[in-house]
Amino acid sequence: MKKIKAFFRGVKKEAEKTKWLTMKETMAYSSVVVVMIIFFALFFYGLDVLFAFLKGLIN
Repeated sequence: MKKIKAFFRGVKKEAEKTKWLTMKETMAYSSVVVVMIIFFALFFYGLDVLFAFLKGLIN
């Protein structure tokens, strides 16, 4: 039982060391992620359209 209590005490100590992001940082990082997702989605869509066009020229 002592080992279990010691484990949870250690978990609590480590959790107190965690640095949480502020709302401003969270919004900034989330915005970057959304913009990058949109960018790469459009990029790969463009490649798909280009390759389909080139395939149509070959056939």
